[in-house]
Formats: sequence, structure tokens, C-alpha cells
Amino acid sequence: NSLSEIAANTKGRAGFTLERVISTTTGVPKNGNEGTLAMNPSHRLTELGLSLPTPARPTFKYVPVVVHGGLAFVSGQLPWVDGEIKTVGLLGATISLEQGKEAARICGLQALACLEQALGSIDQIVRIIKLTGFVQSTSDFHQQPSVIDAASELMFDIFGEEGRHARSAIGVAALPRNAPVELEVIAAVRAR
Repeated sequence: NSLSEIAANTKGRAGFTLERVISTTTGVPKNGNEGTLAMNPSHRLTELGLSLPTPARPTFKYVPVVVHGGLAFVSGQLPWVDGEIKTVGLLGATISLEQGKEAARICGLQALACLEQALGSIDQIVRIIKLTGFVQSTSDFHQQPSVIDAASELMFDIFGEEGRHARSAIGVAALPRNAPVELEVIAAVRAR
């Protein structure tokens, strides 16, 4: 199958086809909705009905984002909502797969909020390079990739093809503050 055949039969989570993503990122519209994904990431965020939270403040001796050489490195983000960890516990024991996915998505939004704070706008992000997701889980829980996929889908929904990235999903015995997920992000950014 060619990429065009696959794209014609693929439906993305946010309601757009992969064909539309390909056509709008290459500038060759294929349907009546051209330009939907060609808009900048901040507009996509709004179109998806999402908003970035207030970035969590570090409580230890580190910075949330380091920008160097055209890359932005985001420190591990926890699922903070209104100053509290949204869900706490262990995947495979005290919290469900769906709760873990929600936590991963919140971590993704927190990472983007930190990037916006550091860069002035998420529109300065050229590409998401890599996500590293840590999942606090029991030794017999093996769905870490499913959990972190929620953050990956978020990046694709907001950035289109530029949101596709390399990724690691790692099971760990414990995370800070008993959070079920922690997410690190590396992004390519526009030169300042």
C-alpha cells in the first residue's frame, strides 16, 4: 500500500484524516478543509477545546526548560491540576489504564505550558523530537506504551506531522509525589 492509500483509509483521533495532515503540511490541499492543520499550534489547541495550565513551579534546584542549540529540553512533568497531582497511585494496582492515560495527557499539557513560558508561545516549536514517559506500575503491568500513547496522541493532535516523535515508555517502581506518570519532552524550536 502506498502512503496515499493508507492515508485515505485512516481516521485521526481529532477527527481529521491522515490524508488531510499530509496535504496541509505539504501545502497541497486535498479536500474542502484545507488549512485546518496548517494553522499554528496555539490555534489547534483552541480548536481542540484545550488550554494550557499554569506551569508547575519547580520545588527543587532545577529549571523547567533548557533551550540550547535549537532544542528545548523539558524537565519531567507530573500531572498537576490546580496545584495538586490529579491522580496518585500505581498502574496495575490502585489506578486504571484510563486514569493513567489521563495523567499522561495532563503531563503533556504541563510540558507544553512550560515550553510556552520559556519560548513565549508554543508556535515557536518546530517539531516534537522525543517523549520519555515513566509509568509508576506493578511488575506485572505491561501497558506502559498504552499509557504514554495518550501524550503522543496529544502532540500529534496539536502539531500534526511535526508532533510525531521518537519515544520511550518505561515502567518504574516509584515516581515523585506518588504520581502515576512523569513525562520529559525534547522539542526543536525556532532560533531566537
